Order: sequence, then C-alpha cells, then structure tokens
Amino acid sequence: MAIEYMTLPTYTLEITADEQAVTGVRRVDEAGPAHPNALTRRAADAISAYLAGGALAGLPLQPAGTAFEQAVWQALRQIPYGQTRCYADIAAAVGKPTATRAVGRAIGKNPILLFIPCHRVIGRDGSLTGFSAGLDLKRFLLELEHQ
Repeated sequence: MAIEYMTLPTYTLEITADEQAVTGVRRVDEAGPAHPNALTRRAADAISAYLAGGALAGLPLQPAGTAFEQAVWQALRQIPYGQTRCYADIAAAVGKPTATRAVGRAIGKNPILLFIPCHRVIGRDGSLTGFSAGLDLKRFLLELEHQ
C-alpha cells in the first residue's frame, strides 16, 4: 500500500493507494513515513489544484465499504462542485428515503475525502453538520467552492 502525506497550513492529509486506485484520503494529526506511488502523487497534485480553486481531476477510486455505503458514496460523487445537499436528498438518491440516519453513518465512514465530497452534505436547515475531518475543514472547503 502506497502512502503520501500533504502537510497544509492547518491540517495534514494522508493519501493511500494501491497500484490500481486511490483507497483513502483522510485527515491525520501528523505525517508518518511516506511510501508514495504514481497514484498518490497524482492525488496530491489533484488536491493541490483543487485547493487553488480548480476542480478535482478524476482518478480511479476504490473505497472499501458495504453495498449501501458504496451507493451513498456514489450519490455524493454526483453533487456538483459548489453545491450542497442534505441527508434526505442523499437518502432519496439511493432509493431509501427514510434512511437518513443510515446515510449519515455511511457518509461518516467515507474513506476518500474530497474525491468523494461528503463535505457537500449539510443539515436540512443549512447548518454545518458532522464531518470526520472536522467542521473547520468542512467550512473551509465549502467556502472555497463558493468563491
């Protein structure tokens, strides 16, 4: 498994990949030993471009999860840059309109932040809700996309 770290002003991202796909992007407290490969480097370059105001380049992704989680994560990938959806919208998109709590749990397990844009999911009332990488990062990402 390849690992690369991006140390940014207020947080560090860990990017993992195998030879075929990116398998993880998550916020960590500090960087560890890096063992990058071509995909982790491409993912880091794509994240740098995104943080400079561009869209994320498409890369092969391979998140590990249940069939339901996969469906939720696929629905998240359909949220356009600069737009948001609420949990009920995602539940409806996966054909489970009453499963908002299950959708929230699946979103919380998203292993590939940014590329699977769970930061674009907010409360029905427009409030910022949980984000595994912290609400400060969620707020930053939403503000970045709304500029």
